Amino acid sequence: MTTLAPDSLTAAVERCADEPIHIPGGIQPHGFLIVAGEADLKVQQVSANVRDWLGLEPEGLLGLALTELIGEPELPARLAGLSAEDPNPFHLGDVRFTQGSAEQVFALMGHRHDQQLILEFERASNPGEAYGILYPLMRTFVAELHAAKDLQAICELAVNELSRITGFGRVKAYRFDDAGNGDVLAEHAEPGYASYLGHQFPASDIPAQARALYCKNLIRLIPDANYVPAPLVPVLNPVSQQPLDLGFASLRSVSPVHLHYMRNMGTLASMSVSIVVRDRLWGLISCHDHQPRHLSHKTRTTCELLARILALQIDATEAGLQAQRKLELRHLTVRLLAGMADYDSVTEGFKNLPEVVLAFAQAQGAAVVTADTCVRVGDAPEDAQVLELANWLGNQTNGPLFTSDNLSRDVPHLPELAAHSAGVMAVSISKLHAHYLIWFRHERVKTVNWAGQPKKELDQVSGALSPRNSFDTWREVVRGHSAPWDTAECEGALELRNAVLGIVLRKAEEMAQLAGELRESNKELESFSYSVSHDLRAPLRHIAGYTELLGELEGQQLSERGKRFLMNISEAARFAGVLVDNLLSFSQMGRAALHVSDVDLGALVASIREEMRPDYDQRDVEWRVAPLPVVVADASFIHLVLRNLVSNALKYTSRREHAIIEMGAHQDADETVFFVRDNGVGFDMQYASKLFGVFQRLHRMEEFEGTGIGLATVRRIIERHGGRVWADGRIDQGATFFFALPRLTYTTPLEDRNT
Repeated sequence: MTTLAPDSLTAAVERCADEPIHIPGGIQPHGFLIVAGEADLKVQQVSANVRDWLGLEPEGLLGLALTELIGEPELPARLAGLSAEDPNPFHLGDVRFTQGSAEQVFALMGHRHDQQLILEFERASNPGEAYGILYPLMRTFVAELHAAKDLQAICELAVNELSRITGFGRVKAYRFDDAGNGDVLAEHAEPGYASYLGHQFPASDIPAQARALYCKNLIRLIPDANYVPAPLVPVLNPVSQQPLDLGFASLRSVSPVHLHYMRNMGTLASMSVSIVVRDRLWGLISCHDHQPRHLSHKTRTTCELLARILALQIDATEAGLQAQRKLELRHLTVRLLAGMADYDSVTEGFKNLPEVVLAFAQAQGAAVVTADTCVRVGDAPEDAQVLELANWLGNQTNGPLFTSDNLSRDVPHLPELAAHSAGVMAVSISKLHAHYLIWFRHERVKTVNWAGQPKKELDQVSGALSPRNSFDTWREVVRGHSAPWDTAECEGALELRNAVLGIVLRKAEEMAQLAGELRESNKELESFSYSVSHDLRAPLRHIAGYTELLGELEGQQLSERGKRFLMNISEAARFAGVLVDNLLSFSQMGRAALHVSDVDLGALVASIREEMRPDYDQRDVEWRVAPLPVVVADASFIHLVLRNLVSNALKYTSRREHAIIEMGAHQDADETVFFVRDNGVGFDMQYASKLFGVFQRLHRMEEFEGTGIGLATVRRIIERHGGRVWADGRIDQGATFFFALPRLTYTTPLEDRNT
């Protein structure tokens, strides 16, 4: 026995998928076939079994005109009436041949293809047969079908009616899922036939090219799985020099693999009726019999009519269910939007309507992610896992909606997330930032009853694909999947996104208007603060000066209490003077132009340390200053930034016996980041956002003297340079203050960069 390579199975499956089943080169022998030219009606090809049906040699018919063979005066007109748009075979009536077995009457079906007429002949049936079949179909089946409430009931009606019409021993209807597997929804089986109700047939049973033909040709009959194909004569069409395309021919011979499959199943006759909904192969009705069984073309035509009626009813039922679900989703969308409007926030509305959020997607958990924050409802994964997912989604380019019913398969690098939730639906609610609404579904463990193990096998001698030999129930437990996200839920999520984007846009417009008003107010406040601080400087200096003179001239005559009062006045005037000077400096920063140049941060730090030496000369201060780079900035303003940060570090380490102050910087492609770190009193990070505000203090004035303007000045200067500031601290463990400056050249003025 030949030993096959491990990849032989894959190669055989690929060969099976590529099998040209539309050009088999022959037909089934329960009829015969003639191919004629559209223009001259001369015979180009015939099936070899005309010898059996007409007693004529096939070669003798080639080149003859159809009118010489068939004694029907109206035949040319009938053939001319064949539709060029509809390639399906059309019944052209019953005919007799003028040569050969003239006593026989044949039903003629014809269709056009590639400027050729493909004509199929079968033994004619009783003229009254059609009425006997169609009347009960129209009288009872259509009425019952209209009254059916769901897909299950619709399919049960269909299999019962087809069983009555055809007499097949087993008739089953199955629907294809998204993976192409067939799920048996209804079945009618006579005694002695195995039941497959509730079972699944694997997608691999029907290759892609066979599915394509099922969409084109709704009926395929195989009366006897043991038939011997009748080849075409000649093998190649004499006009095209190609094999004849029999994709729409009722008599088309089928793949030997499929015939093998039928025999393995104990089926000698079969018929497949395609259910095509909106040009999509929704499912099949499959008819089987243990014995050979032939159906006339009239019976098959009735089955095709039933399939078309069935497809329309399935379409209407599914459309109704989808419309009902969409209506529910829109109702929930309105409630969500109303909640967001009431709370004036997408996040707050989401958080305060958890039952609506979860019902919207029939989910067990949900989350809304905005920037680096996460708000969860229901049984959602931990914040860190949700933020990881949002970060991954931000790097995808698949549009605003992402769905998965198997996270371990689709997002394998987040195993902790997949361990919590099997399915996710996420929709982006921002076109610029990583903001998402996300729903999570739990795993739904499912047991699938396969009609035989869904595994392809090879013939160990030929290497060809071998159909399954057993169709006994084979159970598989499927894990890791959630319920799939249906079309209505996906469309509803996108509609919700558009509505939320409308809310966000409206809020953005309101914020833009407020920002404009705030800019105007800031300008007025800057002018006011400049004017007030400028006008207060002289009076405060006079107060300080006269207080000093009064102490010198009249100090000996004052009591101790009076001297203390005088000292308090002097200190208050001095502090007020410093405050006014700082306010004046702060207001000038928004008005003064920036004069950029190369600024050596190392030289600046050295000069500031020298300037401030009297403030720390009597203290134990350890300076750790790393090499610092040169930046493009306004030297005087950056000097003020560094002086304020160094002054803060000295102030808040004043209670340490050994103070440590570190300074350093690093550069990347876009910016230079500088830091000042100390081992002082630190601060609570929950107040970090207040540090850089005007007059914001995290410590009492009695503990550490200051005006509360220094860090606000730092932020204003750095932001005017197009940079950013932030801080990190721990109570009693010290603090680190950072500022980042963009890496600039002299090609564009700084003020222009900030607009």
